[in-house]
Amino acid sequence: MDAADIARHRARLTALRADLIALSEGAAEDRKPVGLDQQSVGRLSRQDSLQVQAMARAAEARRAGEVRRIDAAIARLDAGEYGYCVECGEEIEHRRLGVDPAAPRCSACAS
Repeated sequence: MDAADIARHRARLTALRADLIALSEGAAEDRKPVGLDQQSVGRLSRQDSLQVQAMARAAEARRAGEVRRIDAAIARLDAGEYGYCVECGEEIEHRRLGVDPAAPRCSACAS
């Protein structure tokens, strides 16, 4: 992998990370606790709010996991280990990195 490939992957990883953080900040309101005041909100509306909150928290957990994967890929870039499988040490296919630039494993080890 040459310097241009590395720079391209770093830019893509950085942009993906920024997008995920922006989505997380935009959905912060949905993750807030749901009030218990049933006088102002009916029981079904409260259940809907709880469901929205649960889905927002699950989405946030997925985003946080993806940010951790991206951070690990950036750390591998900094260490000069990016593009190599963390299990077997073989080079990760360029096509695979094109689909998922944070992929830590080659196709053989991932399956």
